Amino acid sequence: MTTVAEVAAWLEQFAPARLAESWDNVGLLWGDPATPVQRVMTCLTVTPATAAEAIAEQASLIVSHHPVLLRPVQRVRADLVETAPLWKLARAGIAIASPHTAFDNTHDGINDVLCRRLGLMEVAPLRPIARPENSTPDARAPQSFKVVVFTPAGDREAVLAGAFEAGAGQIGAYRECSFATPGEGTFFGTETTAPTVGHRGRRETVAELRLEMICPADRLPAVLTAIRSRHSYEEPAIDVYPLHPSGLADAGPARDQGAGRIGRFVEPRSLAEFAAFVGRSLGRIAAQVVGDPNRQVLRVAVACGAGDEFLRDAAGAGADVLLTGEARFHRGVEAESLGMALIAAGHFATERLGVEDLARRIAVAFPSLTVWASQSERDPFRLIAAATGEPPAPPPIAKRKRPE
Repeated sequence: MTTVAEVAAWLEQFAPARLAESWDNVGLLWGDPATPVQRVMTCLTVTPATAAEAIAEQASLIVSHHPVLLRPVQRVRADLVETAPLWKLARAGIAIASPHTAFDNTHDGINDVLCRRLGLMEVAPLRPIARPENSTPDARAPQSFKVVVFTPAGDREAVLAGAFEAGAGQIGAYRECSFATPGEGTFFGTETTAPTVGHRGRRETVAELRLEMICPADRLPAVLTAIRSRHSYEEPAIDVYPLHPSGLADAGPARDQGAGRIGRFVEPRSLAEFAAFVGRSLGRIAAQVVGDPNRQVLRVAVACGAGDEFLRDAAGAGADVLLTGEARFHRGVEAESLGMALIAAGHFATERLGVEDLARRIAVAFPSLTVWASQSERDPFRLIAAATGEPPAPPPIAKRKRPE
């Protein structure tokens, strides 16, 4: 039986606490580490709505991006707004873990998820974090692999679905990419085998497909496990080829860890086009923009959530625009003085996609658990059109099958 401590240990491995900002509060913050876990919910923030959902759906653990108890409290009472959800969660025996800025800063964290959603290339941290002492990364180590698996036609969809869920098939802003080639395979099953097709004790020739897909290095074990679990053969034939970056062909995120990200497009586009693209990519949201709508954007800095403090880092790195969640008025004035563009797309919009990605990662790491991203969570901010006084319909969170 998986425990709270085991999931928390996995979170620490994926997003180490050493990557968190000094002011942050990350890790297992609430609950009993020894509690068995069967159901896990991810969310952006523990609120009355998300707490009620976790209780109703009988979650054992909430993985909340924003930490609880970030500021000291002197009372935890059911009649106080700030602590009422915690009191209810405690009575239900639900633990809370938070990766917060460690999740922002880690490789394949929220900022990298944002960069992939936008299709940015040559992504690197804005503020690199020094590697631990005695750590000597091998610059020759491949950042990604090509995985090739041979399957009967009937296994194709199941194998691809498993590999994609585990993280394979991402090329720039495109997901679930693969290639299939038909052919014939042969095998001779010994007396100890139980072949899915044909018979043991003789050579068989069967029609098969050669399936190929790209896989990031850190997802390779999970992808191979997923392929084997979905394949009908006892011993599926799988080849793994290391891929080394070569200029523009390396569309994967940087392996280095650090705060913020900077990347670039293949071709420049106007600030107005980029802002519209951001709005579509993050769920039909409206964004605040500083800068000439006609200026050309090629290099893009990204800092999820309240990331306007990265403006000067972005300018120093040669970015044309900083995309963040929220920005203060004076930061907009500062952007103009620096000749920088600035886009504030909303705290919720720039971080919710990371919460959804994290649910998928936990589900892959712990196949026996039921894991989902909160379905009740919503952006508390709404835009109201000045002409009509009517609020536009908020973009719904994509409907998913409710956990069993």
